[in-house]
Amino acid sequence: MTDGPPRAYVDIHILQTVPPANLNRDDQGNPKEAMFGGVRRSRVSSQAWKRATRMHFTDLLPKERLATRTRQVSAALAERIGARYGLPGDRSARLAEALLVPLGLSAGKKDGDTAYLFFYGRDQLDSMAGLIADRFAELDAADDGSLAKEMASFKVQEAFKKPHPLDVALFGRMVADVHALKVDAATQVAHALSTHAVELEFDYFTAVDDRTREDNPGAGMIGTIGFNSATLYRYATVGFHQLYENLGDHPATVEGVRSFVNSFARSVPSGYVNSFAHRTLPSLVAVVVRDDQPVNLVSAFEKPVGVSPTGRGISEQSADRLAAEHSGAVRNWGDLPSFTSVCHAHTDAPGTAERLREAFGEPVDFPTLLSGLSDHLTALTRAPR
Repeated sequence: MTDGPPRAYVDIHILQTVPPANLNRDDQGNPKEAMFGGVRRSRVSSQAWKRATRMHFTDLLPKERLATRTRQVSAALAERIGARYGLPGDRSARLAEALLVPLGLSAGKKDGDTAYLFFYGRDQLDSMAGLIADRFAELDAADDGSLAKEMASFKVQEAFKKPHPLDVALFGRMVADVHALKVDAATQVAHALSTHAVELEFDYFTAVDDRTREDNPGAGMIGTIGFNSATLYRYATVGFHQLYENLGDHPATVEGVRSFVNSFARSVPSGYVNSFAHRTLPSLVAVVVRDDQPVNLVSAFEKPVGVSPTGRGISEQSADRLAAEHSGAVRNWGDLPSFTSVCHAHTDAPGTAERLREAFGEPVDFPTLLSGLSDHLTALTRAPR
């Protein structure tokens, strides 16, 4: 028997229709795209949706359980040292910079910055500041040479070891020059793709100057914004066993998966949101727990969904395709999931509703889906091994 849970992958499949929008722009300022199945699709990068998910966490979880990703680690540490020990800014900054040296992070071009974004838990940085609690007055008074020598004796890297905050545990941490600080991600997020072909469109806009003079009646500003609209297939998977490895606690791991599924489903990247008001909720969320491997069902849309002669919507046809792909994968490969659950908006489409029921079970509301998933994962942690 082992302390950790058995290997399990929590796959999340989402269909979401987005109106005219520019969720995630490319280097030209237009919505990102990709070729798939021989046609151009709307695309939202995995990085964009991961950040949206992380930002959604901030409304659900205590701040001390979350992380920050920044180059300005020294400034953040200085703030904590100053607040904790009552030191002015220049002296707390001096201690912070010296305390960071044993951590081994490469320096950036600007004073005090690291060469790359560092992903740290807020409570981990508090722990780092606490390392000097018994000697802060002595260290504050030391000259630069003595300070560097004394700081080298502190086990600074220990402050950034397990348990990790949830977002670091989920998304991992890569520090190329300090292997001891690396955290293997428990989550993989695919680029969202439209289930159908799309065409880039442009919104030509003008802005009126409220103080325009009669002798100069033209617009105060003229421009264009690229946009498209799409039904997106979104996919992510969480390695339940890897998340436990990063968190080290069964209840926290179960709650971490629940929080991720909730935030991944409800979040939307905010690009040009004031111009397009594009926030929607998914029309379908299906969760599948497997013990073999993660399975992305994007092949369901390799042949793009088209306009139906019978008037069936893109979203409904996409749900049909997703159900068929999942059922076919289970039938052909023989790998039965240990848990499936689905929340969808197609209960009034008899054929689609039946195919979804055959693939994922009886539809439930989203809170019930989350509760059922939590119960199943809790049972996994208690199963004999």
